[in-house]
Amino acid sequence: MDHQKVLVLDFGGQYNQLIARRVRDLGVYCDLKPCDMSAMEIEKYAPIGIIFTGGPNSVYDENAPRIPPQILRLGIPVLGICYGAQLIAYTLGGKVVRAAKSEYGKRDVSFVRQSPLSEDIPVRSVCWMSHTDLVTELPAGFGTLANTESCPVAAFGDPVRKIYGVQFHPEVAHTEYGNGMLRNFLYRVCGARGDWTMRNFVEEQIAALREKIKDGRVLCAMSGGVDSAVAATLVHWAVGDRLVCVFVDHGLHRKNEPEEVMSVFRDGLGMNLVKADAAEEFLGALEGISDPEQKRRVIGEMFIRVFEREAKKIGKVDFLVQGTIYPDVIESGKGKSAVIKSHHNVGGLPDVVDFREIVEPLRDLFKDEVRRVGAELGLPDRIIWRQPCPGPALAIRIMGDVTREKLAIVRDADAIFREEIARAGLEREIWQYFAVLTDSKTVGVQGDFRTYENVIALRAITSVDAMTADWARIPFDVLERVSNRITNEVKHANRVVYDITSKPPSTIEWE
Repeated sequence: MDHQKVLVLDFGGQYNQLIARRVRDLGVYCDLKPCDMSAMEIEKYAPIGIIFTGGPNSVYDENAPRIPPQILRLGIPVLGICYGAQLIAYTLGGKVVRAAKSEYGKRDVSFVRQSPLSEDIPVRSVCWMSHTDLVTELPAGFGTLANTESCPVAAFGDPVRKIYGVQFHPEVAHTEYGNGMLRNFLYRVCGARGDWTMRNFVEEQIAALREKIKDGRVLCAMSGGVDSAVAATLVHWAVGDRLVCVFVDHGLHRKNEPEEVMSVFRDGLGMNLVKADAAEEFLGALEGISDPEQKRRVIGEMFIRVFEREAKKIGKVDFLVQGTIYPDVIESGKGKSAVIKSHHNVGGLPDVVDFREIVEPLRDLFKDEVRRVGAELGLPDRIIWRQPCPGPALAIRIMGDVTREKLAIVRDADAIFREEIARAGLEREIWQYFAVLTDSKTVGVQGDFRTYENVIALRAITSVDAMTADWARIPFDVLERVSNRITNEVKHANRVVYDITSKPPSTIEWE
């Protein structure tokens, strides 16, 4: 089935992945592409609509990203958001200037003219602004649709050419009726039929995998994380036992993870899943290493070595499955996108496996879509909603060198933290949460004895795409229970602290 597509052109704004996710959540497939895509490339892509994102530049600056005017003459509906709106006005002969007063945060917006964009939207509502420039003169054919107290053109449009611009951000939750405005653009302006669902995706992907793989043999490195789990399950549904999964137990997993992976996928789903017991090898290789980058390097090299050994036992395969997802592709700078960070799924293992082709069944999906695919495939919630964990796992949640004793401490503390978050019903509200074993010891009193033991740090963040993050406001009574349990139940821990630093300036992980 050929899905209708919307094109989101990326001008460097912080909410750009969120725009694409919102479009897909509304039942329309979309791709996030670099802003320098040509009119010819866009015509070939054949979208039903185009969205210009926000961005940090001023359209009147010499080196600001621009668009060829031909894009606005293709007859394809366009919605510009923030910088994207200013770009439309500027490109077509309007005027954009630095505002006398910048607008940031929540503002009351009033619609002063009816249009398809504001259908079923209250005349007055709250929007989210983030701009220092504004449109002061509109090009010919455009009319003002909305304003705020200090922004005379908060939304504008030309219903004949189906080109619209909004100075605010409809994609963020703070804009009260933002989803309704995006829905109006997709369905009332672009004529979307809403043919993008995870059920359709699963059916189409399984059929495509069967067609591609045919009688071939497939190999998958199963980490136990949601991406590799869902990718492997899709392929398993398509080709059954011709898929062999290898789970490397490196001894650095969270509490009970190896047992759970084997129980769900081998015993429950009947997957051909091989477990490689390599904990002694990994811990031996990590002995005495404190530098986080060296830890990562050693673990990466060891993983490839162990996986290569297991792959040789299996022999030649035709396909290698990877759990690459859409943000991995975007952030790794494939195509013309800037490199934000490299991801292990976009290269790495292929060098040590004798195979013909890589299969990446999830490379077009965002993380929330992957979870929905997992639900469609019948995977249990404890797998679908498993907390993200870095490739080096608990090794980089231990400050300093890695030992069995330290692993036991952080493993037990982390399990308690996750249990209490789940018990409080917060597991789907918080993006990521985990415990860290710091390299500090403090004096304490436990029972009638003076102790000198380890400090456990708790980290919990809220985020949309993990590119920026804020510390989670966990209720004090929940934090109190976590602290009490850790200091009572975890040996060699006598103090618990809570990390209240956002990203930036910090990162999500401590190492």
